[in-house]
Amino acid sequence: MELSVIAYLVLLCIVAVLRLYELRISRLHQQEMIARGASKVEEPRFRWMVVLHTGVLIGAAAEVVFLKRPFIPLLAAVCFPPFSRCQRRALGVIRTLGEHWNVQVMNSTGLGVITSGPFRYVRHPNYAAVFTEMLVLPLIHTAWITAIVGSAAHILVLSQRLVTEEKVLFSDAHYRDAMSRKPRFLPGPVLRLNN
Repeated sequence: MELSVIAYLVLLCIVAVLRLYELRISRLHQQEMIARGASKVEEPRFRWMVVLHTGVLIGAAAEVVFLKRPFIPLLAAVCFPPFSRCQRRALGVIRTLGEHWNVQVMNSTGLGVITSGPFRYVRHPNYAAVFTEMLVLPLIHTAWITAIVGSAAHILVLSQRLVTEEKVLFSDAHYRDAMSRKPRFLPGPVLRLNN
């Protein structure tokens, strides 16, 4: 097995371990929020988010190993910096939200609305980072099928999840006052999906 393939598989394993750690943090935050009066929102599509994230990691690995995708240094050099920024953005969102951060939809607005950090500019800063990650992580080692299918699936799953999440968030007057004029994902009038 080529060194680039081994290094890429190690990168995918590191991302998988980070995702498992995020799930652990999320469970702890859920327990803390529930103890303080928040409630977990029934979200049947959450399992599709888990399947999607797992599928992108497994799909990228399988595509590189079994379809023998070449390592193109220029493509990796273009894709790795946005991937790295996405990781930093995700950590920044987790830090900013503190115990409010969760991978599942929680009705926690009664515990306060976070408007600092990236939330000064957008309502859902992490979703743009996750979408970018789903696109560029597979492309680091030319797994273009996984990049296309994973990104398209993410748009579909996220659009359905946002209906549930924003229904909960906008039911709170404080959240509406603080966030209703902010775009969803990217600062400024970037995309129609932004609102």
